[in-house]
Amino acid sequence: MKITKLGHCCLVIEENGVRIMTDPGAWSTLQSEEKGIDYIFITHEHQDHFHLESLKKVLANNPRARVVTNRGVGALLTQEGIAHEILEHGQSGSFGGVSVEGCGEKHAVIYEEFGQVQNTGYFFANRFFYSGDAFYNPGKPVPILALPVAGSWMKISEAIDYAKLIKPKICFPVHDGMLKIFGPFHGMSQTLLKAAGIAFEVLKEGDSREF
Repeated sequence: MKITKLGHCCLVIEENGVRIMTDPGAWSTLQSEEKGIDYIFITHEHQDHFHLESLKKVLANNPRARVVTNRGVGALLTQEGIAHEILEHGQSGSFGGVSVEGCGEKHAVIYEEFGQVQNTGYFFANRFFYSGDAFYNPGKPVPILALPVAGSWMKISEAIDYAKLIKPKICFPVHDGMLKIFGPFHGMSQTLLKAAGIAFEVLKEGDSREF
């Protein structure tokens, strides 16, 4: 499996010749240039994950790409006449031969009901878990984890505790588009997770990694 980080939470996952994009949001730009995408998975409707103009650019460059999401985002796509299919919590499917499972139902709490929307994480090929904006535990081994590290809904201690709970072999930071200083911030995660036997590898915008 090859994963390329286009920025924030926008990733390209390549598995057995299938290319899957996640969350083309407003805080990343490289998605507008990407081609050869087969599927686009969207976790929830916040603009740093679902940015309509960005999605339209991706679809213009990838007219055969299929959009997969939950009913919350699906309602917004229907208003725009954008075809999509639904994959939510407890559901699974095969997408070009790649198994994908929907995990989780709600966005993490920001404050009371503010920003509370449907959030669906996705488990790709029984190897890579991307939770969207939530610390959801899929309840089974997770070899590779996309670890949210910054945001209005979390603090870094929660991210580290989440990684320790999931116990992946390796994780890398996502939800970090708002960070201006990468080195010192990620250094704490690397040190503390290494002590727990978890490799933490920083992927910056445009970086790719074979897993």
